[in-house]
Amino acid sequence: MTEIEIVGAVVGLAYLWLEYRASIWLWLAGVVMSLLYVYIFFEGKVYAMMCIQVYYLFASIYGWFRWRKDESIAGEEVRIRSFPSDRWMLPAGVFVALFGLTAWILSAFTDSPVPVGDAFTTALSVVAMYLLAHKYVEQWLLWIVVNAVSAALYFYLGLYPTGALYGVYAAVSIAGFFRWKKIMQET
Repeated sequence: MTEIEIVGAVVGLAYLWLEYRASIWLWLAGVVMSLLYVYIFFEGKVYAMMCIQVYYLFASIYGWFRWRKDESIAGEEVRIRSFPSDRWMLPAGVFVALFGLTAWILSAFTDSPVPVGDAFTTALSVVAMYLLAHKYVEQWLLWIVVNAVSAALYFYLGLYPTGALYGVYAAVSIAGFFRWKKIMQET
């Protein structure tokens, strides 16, 4: 599995670089990365993380079309913006519901060695990916948490290339937040 995991990590770095640059091509890298990590996480018995990769696959397809649709309508790229502060209750509710349901399923019905951590990162990733697809700058704040917790989980599980990748993700997520804030203020 190590070779596939290394390829996944390299594709993941390309994805992160493209996301940092707010490039539409991040979605193509997301499709490839998701397919690789479905296999990796299945083999590692982290089932919610595996399922989130299926979600990422479809979210990447959605993100590609979402960014392309807005580009064709407005004649320019989708703009980076802030998530409306009066609308946070819905994503927070989605997170809490997904976290609780996923943790219960993983604890009751699987042999996952990290059901709570797996559920936490999965639920928060669903919300973060939605914000990314709509180019909300706050997606980076969620990814900082997801990536830091994920890195710790992957190292704990012995998935060292993936743990290192997510450690880099956490650091770049901080830089990405500030870069997107700057881009948002310039437009």
